[in-house]
Amino acid sequence: MSILLRIFRRPDYNSDISQFIGQLKADKPDLEAKQLAGRALLWDKQINREAQADWLDARVPQKPYVYQTEGK
Repeated sequence: MSILLRIFRRPDYNSDISQFIGQLKADKPDLEAKQLAGRALLWDKQINREAQADWLDARVPQKPYVYQTEGK
């Protein structure tokens, strides 16, 4: 980088949100581990593909209008 570019270079911009998140991570170093543990509770599950296929095969198709009587 030339000397002129180094003289006129502005410091890197950090938004208020980026500064807040950086400060939050510095204050709570275990935050990301807690987020991953929380995600694992609901989203990171192993799926039993055989049981899922059985469940899909056992579904009964729903009628377009479930409250319509059979006689009419």
